Amino acid sequence: MGNEIEQLRHKIHELKKFAGTSGLDLSEEITLLEKRLAEQSKEEEPVELTAWQKVQIARHQERPTTLDYIDEMFEDFIELHGDRFFGDDSAIVGGVATFNGRPVTVIGHQKGKDTKENIKRNFGMPNPEGYRKALRLMEQAEKFDRPIICFINTAGAYPGVTSEERGQSEAIARNLREMAGFTVPIICVVIGEGGSGGALALGVGNRILMLEHSFYSVISPEGAATILWKDASKSQLAAETMKITAQDLLELGVTDEIIPEPIGGSQKDFTMQSENLKKALSKHLNELLLLSKEELVDDRYQKYMNIGGF
Repeated sequence: MGNEIEQLRHKIHELKKFAGTSGLDLSEEITLLEKRLAEQSKEEEPVELTAWQKVQIARHQERPTTLDYIDEMFEDFIELHGDRFFGDDSAIVGGVATFNGRPVTVIGHQKGKDTKENIKRNFGMPNPEGYRKALRLMEQAEKFDRPIICFINTAGAYPGVTSEERGQSEAIARNLREMAGFTVPIICVVIGEGGSGGALALGVGNRILMLEHSFYSVISPEGAATILWKDASKSQLAAETMKITAQDLLELGVTDEIIPEPIGGSQKDFTMQSENLKKALSKHLNELLLLSKEELVDDRYQKYMNIGGF
């Protein structure tokens, strides 16, 4: 059933693409396929997932990465490297691209999809030079008045001795401070894991979007279970207790919109996922572009002041 749904989605996407380029009217065929897809999807309606199940989907090895989304949704991407202090960090990628014809700066955590690539990318856990590279690119965006789009997908900042020696906490803190004051629109999207300060260092934006099965947390469920109960086997309980899912965070006012995912996660239908995300990004970016520089800073300030309750 799952394969048939994916095939229907692919056919619909191809027909729409062909109709757009050829000028042919294929609306009748597309409508029939969409009705069939709706019927099949209804038959495979998923049960409500637990927080722990969402964590597992967010960590799926085949889940689309930052570079996947950049290739699919942006044009003319030029990747820029290095922090101009120490070196280049492959766990964070970024550069200049166009989005709907508008120049933007796009930055994100980058995981691998196999062991070799994960070693190269340090499993998506940045060192200080990664955050300094991100800040350098954001300062460049500020200088040239380009909106900033950040993709968040990390278990956290790399906790090794060498990263601490090079100022890991200072690099993260500087990013938080500087992002708060930039006068260009900033949109942050949690596409998988949003782990601790390593995620927050790319997460101070006017809008925080989350994919349906992503999570955003001050610590991993395993880490929380170890600290609270001295027992990592209670990770599932921690995940439920911590309120880390997109649905929880929308209710708490942390995130601004949940982007729907295909049944089984974004890796099941990347084309559909990219279309959903691009539509949401376009909507929020167009709204933010109407604001003045002063209004953008105030909008970001008010967003974080309104999170939580007293």
